Amino acid sequence: MSLRADLQIIQEWIKPNSHVLDLGCGDGELLRYLRDHKQVHGYGLEIDPDKITSCVRNGINVIEQDLDKELNNFGDKSFDTVVMTQSLQAMHFPDRVLEDMLRIGKEGILTFPNFAHWRCRLYLSGKGRMPVSEFMPYTWYNTPNIHFCTFQDFEDLCRSRSIQILDRLVVDQTHQSSWLSALWPNLLGEIAIYRITR
Repeated sequence: MSLRADLQIIQEWIKPNSHVLDLGCGDGELLRYLRDHKQVHGYGLEIDPDKITSCVRNGINVIEQDLDKELNNFGDKSFDTVVMTQSLQAMHFPDRVLEDMLRIGKEGILTFPNFAHWRCRLYLSGKGRMPVSEFMPYTWYNTPNIHFCTFQDFEDLCRSRSIQILDRLVVDQTHQSSWLSALWPNLLGEIAIYRITR
């Protein structure tokens, strides 16, 4: 089983035999891989009925739950790692979700698109419209992305909440990193992958 490129990167940060909670787990691809290759014990939260059905079909423990609702049904430090991929920008209260991630888990791993990438800037300045691309194929009125943020915005939020960044990987839309994107992440990085803790 081959993993989506961002999930391949994330799985390297997850220890074998650990407990993982995947927020917005989709069809359970990451949890299935972790179960089969790292003996990880995991649960996923998902709201889409079709994706929940896929999880159940693949033997993934899944709970139907809206991430915008508080995650009070999980105890403090009840998981080693809490994962959330490509969902932070779609949350109504991303700061609250971030706090919940680090209350529930010892570490958090998350990914999100960088809305300060040079292509977004160029598209906006040249066309005067919100960017639409293969990676972000939505128009302003039907996008699930309601909180546009940049790497710098996210790191400012982490500093203000005393959240420690353990690892950061800045990649392009094919999930490749370069020395240029490492040098100017907010301008040249398209996707952020962060590992955080308290």
